[in-house]
Amino acid sequence: MATLQLGSNYLLSSSSFSNQRRICASLHVPSPPGAKTVSLPKLPALIQVEELGLKGHNNSDVSHTQPHQPTTADKDDRLVAKLLAIAEAVADRAEMHAIIGDQRNNWNHLFLHSINSINLTASLMAGISAALTVGEAAPHLSAFKLSSVVLFTAATGMMLIVNKIQPSQLAEEQRNATRLWKQLERSIHNTIAHREPAESDIEEALEKVLALEKAYPLPLLPEMLEKFPETVEPTRWWPKIQRRGQETKKACVNGMASNGWSKELEEEMLGIHRVLKTKDEEQYVRLGKLVLDINKTLAISGPLFAGMAAIGAGLIGSPVDSPVPVLVGVVGGALAAVVNTVEHGGQVGMVFELFRNCGGFYRRLQEEIESNLRESEVEKREDGELFRMKMALQLGRSLSELKGFASYASPSSQDEDIKEFAGKLF
Repeated sequence: MATLQLGSNYLLSSSSFSNQRRICASLHVPSPPGAKTVSLPKLPALIQVEELGLKGHNNSDVSHTQPHQPTTADKDDRLVAKLLAIAEAVADRAEMHAIIGDQRNNWNHLFLHSINSINLTASLMAGISAALTVGEAAPHLSAFKLSSVVLFTAATGMMLIVNKIQPSQLAEEQRNATRLWKQLERSIHNTIAHREPAESDIEEALEKVLALEKAYPLPLLPEMLEKFPETVEPTRWWPKIQRRGQETKKACVNGMASNGWSKELEEEMLGIHRVLKTKDEEQYVRLGKLVLDINKTLAISGPLFAGMAAIGAGLIGSPVDSPVPVLVGVVGGALAAVVNTVEHGGQVGMVFELFRNCGGFYRRLQEEIESNLRESEVEKREDGELFRMKMALQLGRSLSELKGFASYASPSSQDEDIKEFAGKLF
């Protein structure tokens, strides 16, 4: 019988007490006579316990799980996520305003044609009633007369409601709101794409959202904008413009950071600001007041004519020989249809809203100029050359044309000397 001998030696290095232990093992099997010797691969004589991941009992190094500390990348991801959430809500608002704008535009067309049809039908019945006051057809007078009165009364009530809400103006509000919501969405995506967002970007985006919701509310009641305000002011859809510190490429002029600004550029912007205030904004506010007065007159005249026509139609046949009730009924209904066509077919309310929006557009340009020139530290302003190009694009002018406005920045220049408008787009 073969005898298995197992010997093991444990060697502890005396040169160091680092708790490193080495294990040496050997295997001896006696071979019977005549057996062939088989060579086995040589195994490593030493195996370090540390390589097996074993620790000594006296090892005091204990690993503790450290809590995850937020990094700059994590913070940037959270800011981007917040901006994307705002952008998604803004896109949804834009779609909602577009749908409601189409609906209110349909209101304008449907009410226009319906009211005109009612008025003209009632006028026709009033004329037929007058023809039935004599002869054998007199018993049928009351049916046509009553129908005419009912139609004129319905037209009067519908005109009062429609003139109060001004569907064409409501549609224009929603169209402009849709454009501005989409513009805000693009601005948020540009911020994410071109630079690392900051907390101020989120605050600014939220302020713009709230300002737009206030300027163009979705619900019709009770937050509908006043259609016949006492004073005409340009529409304001933006929050207070504040300059935020940004790292910009600075050029040096006479050893000082200019950020693209120069004395000539400041004079150009001052001149443009003065022209915008005294000519462009003033023009659209004045035109808005004129259109508002016209719209008030039409809004009162239409229901008045229809109401008079209802009274005239009710008095047809009493007395029999009087032509006045027929005249009032027929002509009043025709005039009501004409006034309604001019007011809502011509979309006078939409024109008023358009003028207010144009005035708001030019006022916003003024505030952008003021916010930059008010900043005494030039490096905190928006880049001068970029700002000049953006101003030229928004005014519909070339860069060379802006130089002509520098003369209006002088205090010696009078408002009466300003003959041209700053904007050429509208």
